[in-house]
Amino acid sequence: MDEAPAGLLLIRRIQTEIASVPRGQTCSYGVIATRAGAPGRARMVGKVLREAPAELGLPWHRIARADGRLAFPPESEAWREQCRRLRNEGVELRQGRVAERYRARTEDIDALLWWP
Repeated sequence: MDEAPAGLLLIRRIQTEIASVPRGQTCSYGVIATRAGAPGRARMVGKVLREAPAELGLPWHRIARADGRLAFPPESEAWREQCRRLRNEGVELRQGRVAERYRARTEDIDALLWWP
């Protein structure tokens, strides 16, 4: 049986972590990277999202920067679409940022186990 290359396995783990972010919650690129076993690789999470086939149906809109800002330029079409999708899920946005209570963290093991 052939084994998938390590890079492909990491991509799959990142995709799995993205897919696990529940409706009405968000997660940062860095938290996704850490949960996928690649701490410090937040940019790779963005790359995986950009290159993921649409058929995977990854909830890209639930991924934001660590400070809650959306990654797209404010008022761009992608930014507006992300805002629309998050609001439809009940996520509160304040001045283009996800409100604190809708963000996942890695510091608290209880939050990781019982989140949201």
